[in-house]
Amino acid sequence: MREEKENRETQQKPRRKAKDIWGVLHIYSSKNNTILHVTDITGAETLSIKSGGMMVKAQREEGSPYAAMQAAMRLVEEIKYKGVVGLHIKVRAPGGYNGPRYTGKGAQAAIRAISRSGIKIGRIEDVTPIPHGMGCRPKGGKRGRRV
Repeated sequence: MREEKENRETQQKPRRKAKDIWGVLHIYSSKNNTILHVTDITGAETLSIKSGGMMVKAQREEGSPYAAMQAAMRLVEEIKYKGVVGLHIKVRAPGGYNGPRYTGKGAQAAIRAISRSGIKIGRIEDVTPIPHGMGCRPKGGKRGRRV
């Protein structure tokens, strides 16, 4: 009877390792701040949020590359603890009708810090909102802003 029990234990298949968890990193980078937001692949569940303003004391430094790099490193620590091994990255600038369509200084620094941390990077895409056609009337009156 003991031998049968031992045979059954040895014949069991070894347990499979859990699937690698991938997430989506949404980077919103403006002139004044950088916000890093990690969700699961569907975008429904938030895994972590960090921003440049959480890392520095002075308000003028929120949009700096240093603040973005610190935020990215703390974010990576947190998501590694939760089991995330890879990220798809979506970078966004303010955009729209009145905002600039270029990202702030923090986006590039954050991506560089994440790539150095050992997390796999899948895709990097720009999701800045771009207006089609004339859209809303821009401010400045009939003759525009006179400098």
